[in-house]
Amino acid sequence: MKRRQRFITENQYKDTLTYFTEEENYWQNHAMEADSPEQENALKARRIQRSNLAALIIQYTAGEAIDSLRPQLDKVISSYEHYQSTLAIYENIANISPLNIEDYPYQFEEFAQIVSLCILLHRNDLLARFVRLFDQAGYAGEDTLYEDLLRPCLPERHDVDEWYHAVYTPLIRAIYSENKSEASQLLKEYCNEWYPAFEQAPWHDSHLDGEEGSYFGYWAFEAAAVAFLYGIDDREVEHMVYPRDLVEYARNYKEQPGELVGRIESGKPCSKSGYWFTPAQSNSRRYFNQGEIMPSFSGSNWGDTLWYWSGEK
Repeated sequence: MKRRQRFITENQYKDTLTYFTEEENYWQNHAMEADSPEQENALKARRIQRSNLAALIIQYTAGEAIDSLRPQLDKVISSYEHYQSTLAIYENIANISPLNIEDYPYQFEEFAQIVSLCILLHRNDLLARFVRLFDQAGYAGEDTLYEDLLRPCLPERHDVDEWYHAVYTPLIRAIYSENKSEASQLLKEYCNEWYPAFEQAPWHDSHLDGEEGSYFGYWAFEAAAVAFLYGIDDREVEHMVYPRDLVEYARNYKEQPGELVGRIESGKPCSKSGYWFTPAQSNSRRYFNQGEIMPSFSGSNWGDTLWYWSGEK
């Protein structure tokens, strides 16, 4: 086991992953105490959704191959959609959000982690589905980081200059800094402050419970997504919560067998008409026609300009 964080042991990984992966089957065959069938369905769906997410993250923490995580995101997103539908029935609110990202920083963090995993694993198809759950609940255009994570990848996003939670201030400042060195330092500062900022999160300090605990990994995935999307030099970021190999995976991603599009190097013809973006320049998302030569931007921290598929709309 080539673990990515030191807190996890092989036995803990196997036992905890088994628990998470069996959660859905367990609740299909067992009752949960609740005030109504509708509440029971929502509570079960939330437990299953949390376990699906934790199962994916603990596999990353334990050192599993990053490619193996991409198809598992499908199950994670589907479980959020199912939870939202059961919660909507229970609360009698059709477009209710599956997470209260405005009032609770750790729930915004959960949102940001899922968005960032979709970005870093190049699953824009799932990103659009996940974000729709929050856009339709009224969160679109309300938070800077929310929009800045989405703008390079999805169409018709908003430009907003306010955000819900102060913990994200260094990361947002890194996006907008015109000084590359300052942006790198702000990224580093954010990672250094990340773990103590979430002391109210249910997963905080879970590693202290040893092999009997519920620890599955501490990861600032959103820091990695920002570094990737906005071309921020992350070579001095050494904190363990920074998923460095996920950033490298995103930067060097090549389409899998059966995928029509993935990335194109500058100077080569566009392989499919649609929207593309490059982390070599901020706000780069634009439409290219098939056969059009992909342009290059000088001064990028990462050498050659690489363009990534961002959808047909």
